[in-house]
Amino acid sequence: MPAKPAKSRPGSGAGILPRDAFALAAGTLTILPTPVPTAVNRRVAGLAMVLGPVVLLPVTLAAAGLAALLAHAGAPAPAAGLVAVGLMLAGTRAIHADGLADTVDGLGASWDRDRALEVMRRGDVGPMGAAALVVVLGLQAACLATVLTRPGGWAYAMVLLAASRAALATGTRAGVPAARPEGLGEAVAGSVSWLRWAGCWALTLAAVAGAAAVTGQPVGVAVVGVVAAAAAVEGALAYVVPRLGGITGDVLGALVETAACVLLLVATF
Repeated sequence: MPAKPAKSRPGSGAGILPRDAFALAAGTLTILPTPVPTAVNRRVAGLAMVLGPVVLLPVTLAAAGLAALLAHAGAPAPAAGLVAVGLMLAGTRAIHADGLADTVDGLGASWDRDRALEVMRRGDVGPMGAAALVVVLGLQAACLATVLTRPGGWAYAMVLLAASRAALATGTRAGVPAARPEGLGEAVAGSVSWLRWAGCWALTLAAVAGAAAVTGQPVGVAVVGVVAAAAAVEGALAYVVPRLGGITGDVLGALVETAACVLLLVATF
């Protein structure tokens, strides 16, 4: 994940909070050209984390839309799924996949907290991280292959992929500490209030259920998918925080990839 944002400049006002939060979220989570925030502080960071699903929509639209065009043009469904995953990685600088690999490598390297954090800080991908990427990204591609070939599946996949970023609100919720005193984790840890966290997941649930209804997917399955994804992220967070003493930017990436897997897997039913 990117490095810790810069401190806010003197004289920044509350009126620029939404604009700065949007710029921070888009600039951190996507490759989209984004103006530099005029101020970055914990209030801005907290709002940026709940805007994750919104700023991802252009990227997920491109990924799901182009992959669906390939599938309907006659390309094999698995190829379309892999294209969608590849475009998502390109559109997000693969920051969440990188976080997943580093987190798995760190947790697998040692039960010692400092040793695990040191492995994660190095950033090189070891065998456990590489295996996690193959399994997780392969699972996402296989699930997308099923969803994309359904009528309206591209729109549903677009919303599901964006919805996975609600995991960021859980990872940065009030009370969740940072594992170390530097990096993105320290800048955003605990910055999302419980109210904003609940609102983020409520809106995510409404968006996924609405997309399911519009595209003819089972709404009940969509609701189950969001609830299951939220529960999976909570479970992963409950495991990682005691092991590492808190969250890092890499952990946030791992939470996002976890949510994406659960949302897409449930959507195949």
